[in-house]
Amino acid sequence: MWEYSDKVKEYFFNPRNAGALADANAVGEVGSLSCGDALKLMLKVNPETNIIEDAKFQTFGCGSAIASSSALTELIIGKSIDEARKLTNQDIADFLDGLPPEKMHCSVMGQEALTAAVAAYTGETLEDDDHEEGALICKCFGVDAGMIERAIRTNKLTTLEMVTFYTKAGGGCNSCREPLEELLADTNKAMVAEGLIAADEAYVFGAAPAPVKKKATGFVIPDLKPAPAAAPAAPAPVQIAMPAPAPAPVAVAEAPTKYSPAKEAIVVSKIIEEMRPVFNADGGDVELVDMEGSLVLVHLSGACSGCQLASQTLGGLQKKITEALGRMVRVMPVAKT
Repeated sequence: MWEYSDKVKEYFFNPRNAGALADANAVGEVGSLSCGDALKLMLKVNPETNIIEDAKFQTFGCGSAIASSSALTELIIGKSIDEARKLTNQDIADFLDGLPPEKMHCSVMGQEALTAAVAAYTGETLEDDDHEEGALICKCFGVDAGMIERAIRTNKLTTLEMVTFYTKAGGGCNSCREPLEELLADTNKAMVAEGLIAADEAYVFGAAPAPVKKKATGFVIPDLKPAPAAAPAAPAPVQIAMPAPAPAPVAVAEAPTKYSPAKEAIVVSKIIEEMRPVFNADGGDVELVDMEGSLVLVHLSGACSGCQLASQTLGGLQKKITEALGRMVRVMPVAKT
């Protein structure tokens, strides 16, 4: 379970500036209801001074999305358009005393909505801002290349996992992994040339994933993954004097599993919860029923139960669970008793 700061909780339970702004003259919209998160940011800008006199938002999403959107309005009211356009998603996270790394995409959504609203007010055209389905990198969550590249540059992202945390891209069926890798590698290469990151930090296409350092988002989130156990030292050779009796057989313990059964169930439940927006978008759902050895038993409901692509859905889920648990598992649909 993720930890949230008191300020995130406060802005979720008591959001500021929620609702419609009737006299708005700048509107920015990002996300999609069918993709799980959406934000509409409305600004009232004084045309003579370019000062943002009022701002309101309408958000569809989790508690972090609501808190981030509310924090955004607090940060920009009273600022000029030029001052507001300098705001980053990290500023939103810092205002909230931090967000879990897995929820940083909520602050990125706020920055994207602000960028769109400012562009609408000034009449600018956003570069690489193409949400047509054929141009999307991640179709599960409606994320295009422009948004991903901006997030990479703003936050100096160098791993695929962090790109997913900040944009949600790659968090669904994982079919966008290759173009996502290419975009991350190309953007990092350009950032190295510009002196923004060191060459040894840059992501290389096809490279094995590096461990993620969860930092700079306000507070440290405990990682469920324990540090890998050190390899046992090779036993020293034993000299046996003759005629010594043969030693009694020694029982060899099996290698410990990565998690306890209870922790494995928590990890699997978390993965299903993270993928739930994808299932719900098509009118279906997946629920963990039980875990028996290498079998993960799930119940498919709604559209998922009769979908021709159910096997593909389960395959993506199985891949994520296998990677998280560090052992092979098989996801099987069962009837719920």
